[in-house]
Amino acid sequence: MQGISEAFLLPVLALIIDQFPFVIVGFHSDNGSEYINHQVASLLEKLRIEQTKSRSRQSNDNALAESKNASVVRKHMGYDHIPQAYAKPINAFYQKTFNLWLNLHRPCLFATLITNHKGKTVKRYKPRDVKTPLERVAQLTPLGRVTFKPGITLEALQSQAKLQTDLAAAQAMQSAKRQLFAGFVKPKCRA
Repeated sequence: MQGISEAFLLPVLALIIDQFPFVIVGFHSDNGSEYINHQVASLLEKLRIEQTKSRSRQSNDNALAESKNASVVRKHMGYDHIPQAYAKPINAFYQKTFNLWLNLHRPCLFATLITNHKGKTVKRYKPRDVKTPLERVAQLTPLGRVTFKPGITLEALQSQAKLQTDLAAAQAMQSAKRQLFAGFVKPKCRA
């Protein structure tokens, strides 16, 4: 986003929601005023999306978002401040290249829930739990846990994924990322 306010968030939020191939039923945010306001609430209500928010000083409420921030955003975009002028080219990179690679080709670990001898449910990550997000959606679809948007089918998404190998998709994403970063003007350091 170009800035942290609802004026910048609303178009980006609408763009992100539109990119999902399935119907979104919930939106969980932190307590920032860019998320908790009448405009965002109105947009989510119009789309019939339930909004929940984090509890104050409860760091585990956003554990998934923070882990994705580290393993996806920071890993590929870095930790440096990115000037507002680069928001549009970065969004275009995400839309055209990065999100497709991330959702169709990037392997992720999904936990298996196991009840231990004390009756506590624990998460275990096994080699068979490595899947792409698309493969996970394919597992959940027969269980009735995924509702695709009109005009989108699981078969169409799987066909799109088969157009490239995982390696070719990763190489294309890295190439596009290098081109994106080459267009950034580095600020001059003070001596």
